[in-house]
Amino acid sequence: MITCSLVNPLTGSPLRVLCLGAHSDDLEIGCGGTILTLADRATPLDVTWIVFSANEERRREATKSANVFLDRAAKKEVLVKDFRDGFFPYLGGDIKEYFEALKTRVSPDLIFTHYRQDLHQDHRVISELTWNTFRNHLILEYEIPKYDGDMGSPNAFVQLDESTSHRKIETILASFQTQEHRHWFSEDLFLSLLRLRGMECNAPSGYAEAFYCRKMLLGIEGNLSGQRSAVSDQARMASGPESAADLIWAERSRLSSEAER
Repeated sequence: MITCSLVNPLTGSPLRVLCLGAHSDDLEIGCGGTILTLADRATPLDVTWIVFSANEERRREATKSANVFLDRAAKKEVLVKDFRDGFFPYLGGDIKEYFEALKTRVSPDLIFTHYRQDLHQDHRVISELTWNTFRNHLILEYEIPKYDGDMGSPNAFVQLDESTSHRKIETILASFQTQEHRHWFSEDLFLSLLRLRGMECNAPSGYAEAFYCRKMLLGIEGNLSGQRSAVSDQARMASGPESAADLIWAERSRLSSEAER
């Protein structure tokens, strides 16, 4: 497998991350472990965290949870909007206007958004507008387990250690008590997904989060003629197990020299 790094501890520059979630708890479920891992690394993390739909009670939960997940970020901005839950396809113009305003005030190195083939209509709208709005950025689409059964075959993985995996799940369960009655809102389901994805990328801990990466420009030294790549300077190719928040690209598997012998 090919290992890339999202951060470069030698630059000291913040990694600017934009996190987009349709509803309270989407971001935590989809990429919470990756955010915790990035925040624990040496490179400063600058996060804009946006939840597009929440009533007052869910707003409090979303804000509380985001502040826990971003506790170690060098800089953070948490925004919770009130677009009507379940009606995003019919509110497309208003949400599009919000995205247009957003792109004038943030320039992220990395964006987390919903999976394009997600069967929840609100999730798809956010994913489509992410790609429509941000055309020169590294975008990773996260997955949300649900009744509809829309889990796919992701092609990018972030390995998580065991403590981070449990910290992610414990924070979700403690923060979103309004969801306790839902049949999918359980420790074993969340842990099972991390375990499945960990198996698929051969994570040493057994746990990982998975993403869909549709476009990526690899910034190999010297091949960009001084231009900034979509992956940004923080996402240069890196080697070795110490690379922070390693991405394992499953499309290409490399036999080790030992296996070749």
